[in-house]
Amino acid sequence: MHGLINRALENFLKQRHGLVLWKRVVERAQLPFDSFEPLLTYDPAFTDRVIAVACDELNQSHETLLEDMGTALVSHRDRDGLRRLLRFGGISFRDFLHSLEELPDRARLALPDLYLPELRLEERAAGQFALMAAPPFEGAGFILMGLLRAMADDYGALVLLDITPTVSDVDVISIYLLDESHAEGRRFALSAGAP
Repeated sequence: MHGLINRALENFLKQRHGLVLWKRVVERAQLPFDSFEPLLTYDPAFTDRVIAVACDELNQSHETLLEDMGTALVSHRDRDGLRRLLRFGGISFRDFLHSLEELPDRARLALPDLYLPELRLEERAAGQFALMAAPPFEGAGFILMGLLRAMADDYGALVLLDITPTVSDVDVISIYLLDESHAEGRRFALSAGAP
């Protein structure tokens, strides 16, 4: 498992729930270190243990914790780099959805060793989509679902999202785009310093 994903989980737990919780997670998960290095690769068992212990400490399901993490990856103000990368996908949420298949390649331009699962989008009917992804670990589809929810808010779109249990190592997220201009989206400009 790429350290960047583990570091994102660590940062989410620290920012949302505090350093004291993170220290308990490190101890209970029996990690041989107290912080993940973003550019290293780790045994997936570390990720599984951190998630299991965090869920137990917070009395949350895997699904809730991971979806909250996905939302925080985009909506937290100090994560603007990821938000910007995703917003380059288009001027509307529909454009963004259609750009998701290119996301793993765009991410590898910045981090060649980063493995993101292949994403495949199907438009099934007017405003109805299915996003397929092979999760790198159990429950990772919920991170993607949280990210999609945050991006819909960012664009001002009203969506319903649902995920089916993993079948043949693929998560399927159903996306119902109810209203593309439901609310005013967050301001976005191509240049990072633009007002």
